[in-house]
Amino acid sequence: MRLTALLAATTICAAPALAEDVAYTVDGQAFTGYWAAADNPRGTVLIIHDWDGMTDYERRRADMLAELGYNAFALDMFGDGTPTETMDHRRAATGALYGDRTRMRALLRAGADAALARAGTGGMVVMGYCFGGAVALEMARSDMAGLAEGYAIFHGGLDTPEGQGWDGDEPPVLVLHGAADTSITMADVAGFATEMEAAGNTYTIEVYSGAPHAFTVFGSNRYQERADRESWAAFTSFLDDRLSM
Repeated sequence: MRLTALLAATTICAAPALAEDVAYTVDGQAFTGYWAAADNPRGTVLIIHDWDGMTDYERRRADMLAELGYNAFALDMFGDGTPTETMDHRRAATGALYGDRTRMRALLRAGADAALARAGTGGMVVMGYCFGGAVALEMARSDMAGLAEGYAIFHGGLDTPEGQGWDGDEPPVLVLHGAADTSITMADVAGFATEMEAAGNTYTIEVYSGAPHAFTVFGSNRYQERADRESWAAFTSFLDDRLSM
């Protein structure tokens, strides 16, 4: 299946009932998220972006989820006007949050609140890409963990920061990872599994052979159609399980 066919296949369901950018503020700073609503939603998915910020990629994924019957909100972790054009910009934006976990959690809470205010009722699952995967795990380890029925990590950071840990009561975690990822290695995956086993948490790890870091990013030179298709299928199965309770 070529990329064009994959994209076409995602549009056979109904279009989002409502799709719009959403402005909100955190401590006086402006942020812009994206809300895609489904008719008769089965639940809500909170999307956390990669290190290049909240872009049309996250909007497209939100639309895909709405087409499948889920409300989706792509939050903004950086704020309006934050430069992300260069590698140095992105390192600065993500580094500021890695170095200030209190701020990271405040932004997560604001994004979750914005999503829940629109969703009304129903469960929520949190998903994150790359940097967003590490942020999703931060939420899972926090006192916000119970806001979600589960967490899904696409080629995301898996390290647990010093001073944090897993207590065994967190919701299930799904990790979708490329075996050829040189940024987050298979040793990192094994370390994550060891931590989760020690804590007694429920988790699933799927590994895709030959898939590099960022294998889900449409149109990039790292995109791998098979891994994207199979990981999306695993994720939607996870949604069906976690949001049908």
